[in-house]
Parts: sequence; C-alpha cells; structure tokens
Amino acid sequence: MAQSSLFPYNLEYLFSYTADLEKIPEVIGQTPDGILINFYVTGGTISGPKLSGTLTHGGGDWYTLREDGVGISNVRATFQTDDGALIYTDYIGIMDLGPDGAANFAKGQVANIVPLKTTPRYHTAHPQYAWLNRLQCLGVGQVDHTAMTVSYDVYAVM
Repeated sequence: MAQSSLFPYNLEYLFSYTADLEKIPEVIGQTPDGILINFYVTGGTISGPKLSGTLTHGGGDWYTLREDGVGISNVRATFQTDDGALIYTDYIGIMDLGPDGAANFAKGQVANIVPLKTTPRYHTAHPQYAWLNRLQCLGVGQVDHTAMTVSYDVYAVM
C-alpha cells in the first residue's frame, strides 16, 4: 500500500456490493450546475469478509453531470445484513465520462462501463456493526449502463 510521509495507513478490504438500479433514470435535465439525473436503487447484494446482506429498495444516486464530462455521485442507501441489522450509507463519488461526456449524454450516447471512485461512510445503531460508525472508506467500482448496475469494492482506511 502507498504510504504517507506524515503517518502510515493501510486499506482493509471489507466487502463488495452490486446495486441494481431502475432501468430508466429520472432525468431532471440541464441546470446551471449541470445535468441532474436521479438513479434509484431497486435492490442488490453485499458480500465479503466483514459484511453480507442486501440493499433495500429506495436508495439512490442524485447525480450531477458537469459540462466537463465529470459526474458527481451523491448516494444514500440502506443495507440490511443477513442477520437483520440496518446500515445507512452516504457518500459522494466521481465518474469521468470524458471531455465530451455531457454532450454525448445529451445525444443519448453513454459508455456502457464507466469506472468510479467513492468515499462511503456507514451509520448504524446495531451494536454488532457499531465499528462501521468509526470508518472512512474508499469505494472503487464501476457503473454498467447496459445492465443498470453499480458494483464496488469497499475498503476501510486504517
């Protein structure tokens, strides 16, 4: 792992997940801040050494596609673990659709697979998962516009 000159750190793999999205996003359209698009979660799966379960219906990504082709994700969702705990997540992230990304989107042309990076946090009242409340995480993944899924590997910065 990369090391800072200020202090040592590691990335610890926690879990992976795939979120299923509604097949047709809600396109608000062009605003002064960029093109606003809402992607709503319909379900999904979570698996890994630290967490397993499902994504509940109803979360989403309140996404802004800037004129320079950079997409800013603003996600909120709820996980339900296999043992019944509820865990809320929120994060921002970045997707680079290229310099012509916004213009291509306006013409209905979007790459099938786009990489993305996120900074998730987790919030829960369940005592077994209270350790999640103390973490800052890094999510590395991709959106598949054909399948309308988003997949991530999630790491804790330790």
